[in-house]
Amino acid sequence: MSLRDDKAMAAHSPPQIPMELYRQNRSKLIAAMRQYLQSQGLPINGVILLQGGEEQTQYCTDGIILFRQESYFAYLFGVKEPGFYGAMDISTGKAFLFTPRLSEDYAVWMGKIHTSSDLKVDEVYYADEMEDILRSLATDNETMLLYLLHGLNTDSNKFSQPAQFKGIENFNTNLDILHPILTECRVFKSHLELNLLRYVNEVSSAAHVEVMRRTKVGMKEYQLESTFLHYVYMFGGCRHCSYTCICATGENSSVLHYGHAGAPNDRTLKDGDMALLDMGAEFSFYGSDITCSFPVNGQFTDDQRVVYNFLVLTKPLFPK
Repeated sequence: MSLRDDKAMAAHSPPQIPMELYRQNRSKLIAAMRQYLQSQGLPINGVILLQGGEEQTQYCTDGIILFRQESYFAYLFGVKEPGFYGAMDISTGKAFLFTPRLSEDYAVWMGKIHTSSDLKVDEVYYADEMEDILRSLATDNETMLLYLLHGLNTDSNKFSQPAQFKGIENFNTNLDILHPILTECRVFKSHLELNLLRYVNEVSSAAHVEVMRRTKVGMKEYQLESTFLHYVYMFGGCRHCSYTCICATGENSSVLHYGHAGAPNDRTLKDGDMALLDMGAEFSFYGSDITCSFPVNGQFTDDQRVVYNFLVLTKPLFPK
């Protein structure tokens, strides 16, 4: 690796994540919920309740799969650890986090147990206190209404799972209102969110360029994937990717979701191949999605150049 490359790589400076970003996201959701409830003639009260992700092991083993927070929960609270619940009082706008009650042994094996001062919301309690705290938010001895997240992801055709906890049967629940409103909130990004998206796309773009520089005939597709993963983590602080890397060459380029366990980026690159790489890093829950194509030997054939230039010239005619 040359000194010039070292300097270029060192230019990436992972940004600090301001807690204001999540406060703004929560405020946007509260405002949207109030507006909707008012438009429907419904009481502007109740509690939004989300359950964060749970840590998983590899089947029956004690090997822990690297945890990644559930996206809606991350959007509102920015909590990276598993086992949390988050709530928002629609009438007051106050935000609550409910943490798992961890034993002292946890600190020995897993590290520092975060205190309430580490969690930048209005109030923090243990998850086993949640039922009583939620009950206390009700007015006039009415049964508290919980707005739970439940809706279809049309990309995966899977449903988000509503929060579950012991005692939820003592509350009224609504599964219809929250999901479409929160999903729409996530569509429009704040300036703080755009800064994160710019950063992760900058790192991912540079990683793609690094892969192009290092690609040679005779390499394996997984070596291109490895180069990308190393770059975004080593020089960009991106531990996760947005999706499984697609490093397709030759005839594999026609397989839309190549790179999965049954086709694991393992073909040998041949002279004259085109590479189609679809890879994107993720930083603090914000992801990139970049696809590029290039000849693995660095030179387009006449036919490849015609097709490539045609796509470049016609791309502006088909805006997203």
